[in-house]
Amino acid sequence: MTALAHELMSRGHQVTWFHMQDLEARIRQERLDFSSVGLSDHPPGSLPESLRLLGQLDGLAAVRFTIRAVARTTEMFCRDGPAAIREAGVDALLVDQMEPAGGTLAEHLRLPFATICNALAINRDFAIPPPFTPWSFRAGRLARLRNRAGYAIGDRVARPITDVIARYRKSWGLPALGSPDDSFSRLAQICQMPRELDFPRSSLSANFHYVGPLRAAAETTPFPWQLLDGRPLVYASLGTLQNRRPDVLRIIAEACQGLDVQLVISHGGGLSDEESRALPGSPIVVPYAPQRAVLGRAALTITHAGLNTVLDSLAAGVPLITVPITYEQPAIASRVLRSGAGKNIPLRKLQAAAMRELAREVLASDQYRAAARRMADCIASAGGVARAADLVERVIG
Repeated sequence: MTALAHELMSRGHQVTWFHMQDLEARIRQERLDFSSVGLSDHPPGSLPESLRLLGQLDGLAAVRFTIRAVARTTEMFCRDGPAAIREAGVDALLVDQMEPAGGTLAEHLRLPFATICNALAINRDFAIPPPFTPWSFRAGRLARLRNRAGYAIGDRVARPITDVIARYRKSWGLPALGSPDDSFSRLAQICQMPRELDFPRSSLSANFHYVGPLRAAAETTPFPWQLLDGRPLVYASLGTLQNRRPDVLRIIAEACQGLDVQLVISHGGGLSDEESRALPGSPIVVPYAPQRAVLGRAALTITHAGLNTVLDSLAAGVPLITVPITYEQPAIASRVLRSGAGKNIPLRKLQAAAMRELAREVLASDQYRAAARRMADCIASAGGVARAADLVERVIG
């Protein structure tokens, strides 16, 4: 979102970010205006604590925790958002697709808005599995029935969120939502994936656009480049949410210890200095890395299948091994597997020996590199942040 904001600012637009106060310092570092909401129930320090707890969870436990947290932030946005948006003099909204209140706020305020799919697109299509499942794509009647059942279960799990939305829509005189898709923009839905990575959909609207990764040009994170020794580089990252998993990073380090590779681990703040020093082998361990620059030298990525790391790897033509932990990560891993650009190992089966054999296979085979390079070509031609800004400007009018 900050990459898109900077592109719009370079075209003369003013951009204001609305969220809880814990994000203000980071957003202002990006030279963006910020408007704080939710001080009454999301005081400073509440977001870091929530992320700390989330980082220790996986599977359904992480999903349940997130549903409760999102229900609270949905209440926050619906309660405090209208006044803050009016005060800022906003002409149009950019709404993250995973923020359920966004479309309803735009309708209530009668503002044009674009939906930005920063995560895996959750547009409902019974031809493909729900985004929170690890199911592979299959055609046919039985697969559609399976998918319908999965969506129904998802609707039931998400009731704490949809109940908040329904209550505010009723109080504002807005029609009830039939499904989450009813809250998406009818003007532009902008997805930071290439079409070729997604499953084949059958019911996307004409205003849905695959534009590829939304990225800024520059990366400023420092990195000890002098420590690279010329061996094939393996880059490992568990992102910034499910990163408090020293057990997973230890297994990755142990697996790579038995290979003639150099491992770089970006732990996103999930390891202490003591835990970093205790990792097997001699990996380069950093809290954060200039990810795209490191991937430009990498031969393999090992990741939890978070969309940003997957897209950055594929954009660099780097094949992957995915270890999905929760959320839509199993669904993203299924897409990587279908593309031919990598392999997948479920978290419950994660062992160093199995990881080592997968890494040997992917590093030794041209087919994975070739598939990743094909995906890189698709990403390069998708348009990226410049095309996304073009679409936003059409919405603004």
